[in-house]
Amino acid sequence: MDKLVIEGGKRLCGSVRVQSAKNSVLPLLAASVLTEKKVTIREVPAISDVACMAEILRGLGARVTFTEGDAVIESEGATSHVIPSRLTRELRSSVFMLGSLLARFHRAACAYPGGCDIGLRPIDLHLNALKRLGVHIVEREGYIFCECQHMQGAEIVLDFPSVGATENVMLAAVKAEGRTVLGGAAKEPEIVDLQNFLNAMGAKVRGAGTDVIEIEGVERLSGAEYLPMKDRIEAGSYLIACAVCGGEAEVLGVKGETLALLLHKLRENGCKIHTKNDKIRIASTGKLRCNRRIETMPFPGFPTDLQAQMTALNAGAEGGALVVENLFETRFKYVPELQKMGADIEVRGRTAFVRGVGRLHEASLVCGDLRGGAALVLAALGAEGTSEVTELIHVDRGYADLEGKLRALGARIKRVRM
Repeated sequence: MDKLVIEGGKRLCGSVRVQSAKNSVLPLLAASVLTEKKVTIREVPAISDVACMAEILRGLGARVTFTEGDAVIESEGATSHVIPSRLTRELRSSVFMLGSLLARFHRAACAYPGGCDIGLRPIDLHLNALKRLGVHIVEREGYIFCECQHMQGAEIVLDFPSVGATENVMLAAVKAEGRTVLGGAAKEPEIVDLQNFLNAMGAKVRGAGTDVIEIEGVERLSGAEYLPMKDRIEAGSYLIACAVCGGEAEVLGVKGETLALLLHKLRENGCKIHTKNDKIRIASTGKLRCNRRIETMPFPGFPTDLQAQMTALNAGAEGGALVVENLFETRFKYVPELQKMGADIEVRGRTAFVRGVGRLHEASLVCGDLRGGAALVLAALGAEGTSEVTELIHVDRGYADLEGKLRALGARIKRVRM
């Protein structure tokens, strides 16, 4: 088991290039079993969620190899429709495999998906949408069993713009008979990336990035080579780190419009932001004002995956902030760790009342989930003294070499074997 030792108060300067997007790469890997041809996904991040998804694919009978950062998937030999339960419970994104397996084998089985403990995250939206395509579903003893003779295109409207449900419908419908129209779809950039990948394989999908996606089913898909979009959440985490610590940094690979609301909030904090093409430059004195209100919403609203990091920023700023979490009901589980550092935060249900204390102090911290863990690292970077952060298994799910990239910006941070 490892821990991070972080000496706070060091300014961050320089440039950092972000990895391919975790939230894009995982559904792309799931989509690879739609074809028996070779699929290459380039520049795949070395994170544990990717390793887990690769093991799921291997468990189905696919061959997965990693060469110089590229993932090569050959699923001609895939014969199983059962997702290994031990892996399903580790990775929330394993639920994407339902749509892919149904399209490939007309049946699928998996345990209820796991991942970070940030709320119930029911998958009723996924299952109800698949039923509209003609899938028969039985839920029994913690498992989901799906079967269909053939899937038929349908008109589907999601009650909530769920990213996962949107992607699952896209994966299932690409080989369904006829036309599927999905209303109430999520608009996240990662949805557009999945559309582009599927179309590169020969699918007929349009409308991603709007609330209506149309899928014309095709009989078969080909192989493809694809470079995923870069990780806007990782980029946002580095921008917040620089804001907290002070300094000037440039984040490379992400367009400003994918983080428009975060950049607006950072300007409210007192940071100077400049965007050009796929570069975002930030300058911060480290003396920040609190945001009056941050409220998470589906894209293009404020991303829930950056809520914890911005709450950590506000905890060490001046003034008061109201943070409302609309997507996951237990996403404030990291708050007691920030309180160890002197943060003045009161949580009532899905709302956190933050009274900025100017600067946090060192503490021994324990990660409880991916984004909450990232928030603790960022808080420690800006705090007085030297902090330790443990249970890095959560952070490693989504950030490749987090400490190395921060160290390249001037942070005093090192990973130590416990």
